[in-house]
Amino acid sequence: MKPTKILLLLLAVLLVFSACAPAETPQEHPNIIPFRPQQHEGQCPDADPYAAVSKEAFYANYTMACCLTNAKYRSMHGLLSGSLEVPGQYAVDAQNRPMADGKYIRNTTAYYLDGGSTYVITDETGKEVMRIYKGGAYITLEEVAAYMYAFGGDSIPANYTTSKKTRPSESIWGEYLRVNHSKFSGNTRKYPYEPELPDISGCGGDLQYYEMDIGTTGTETPGGYAVKTYNDGTVITRGAGRLVYARQDKNRNGSFESDEVYVFYTHNHYNDFREYLNYYGGWGEMFGNVTGGGEHSSKTNCNPTPYPVTAYEEFVSLDQAA
Repeated sequence: MKPTKILLLLLAVLLVFSACAPAETPQEHPNIIPFRPQQHEGQCPDADPYAAVSKEAFYANYTMACCLTNAKYRSMHGLLSGSLEVPGQYAVDAQNRPMADGKYIRNTTAYYLDGGSTYVITDETGKEVMRIYKGGAYITLEEVAAYMYAFGGDSIPANYTTSKKTRPSESIWGEYLRVNHSKFSGNTRKYPYEPELPDISGCGGDLQYYEMDIGTTGTETPGGYAVKTYNDGTVITRGAGRLVYARQDKNRNGSFESDEVYVFYTHNHYNDFREYLNYYGGWGEMFGNVTGGGEHSSKTNCNPTPYPVTAYEEFVSLDQAA
């Protein structure tokens, strides 16, 4: 074979290999699982690659979805796109969470690819950690929080249902099914132990918040929440972990301003919250009832601390997502 043909063949192989890969290998980082999907032949073809693949075989050699197309094919068959690790009850913080004037900083930069259907999650330095795909299926707190920050109001992860009663056996998602996507009232007159979230409609504000389950491995929360697996493949024990978010274009200008998007996590059934700050491990200061010394879910012995306002700042530029 002529040298020119060999060179062209090598270039073609490199292009195929890199078609679904992140533009830069993520940096090693404390508390962060590096995103290194294995690229292999046939993972992102034009035809459905999972039509004849059993779930047992799929999960036995699991890699995270490498591209938007791959994630969509997976969702057609009830297969995850993100990490398989069921989260613990508490959010895990990045080692260094940026602050300004005593406030935690929320990253205001939003990196979208594929016409707005792929979202790039960075660490606190602006380095890429992983990507999530609209229409993909996710179970970890970090992935679901980022998903709702990026796509909320228009989409939820494919393995979620609005129902609170669907059983694993009734869904193609089995043990990865997550239930509950519904309006969150935020009515602090009715539930005085709940802290007031920013601009929430339940207290006269303009933002409608929604809630969804985060399926943790257990809970130590008082009030009858036993330490059980959220979904064991047969029964769902919903526990006390919830993601509560608002994403609403209030002024209808076609874009989401910082005060129109909020994502919070409560590990103890609306008593205390932490804000998602739009980066991996980016969780703000805890606030709420138990934090303030109140009794869990008590309407008389309660003392919810106020929302700790965050600072807004654009993080370091991410060249590969520009």
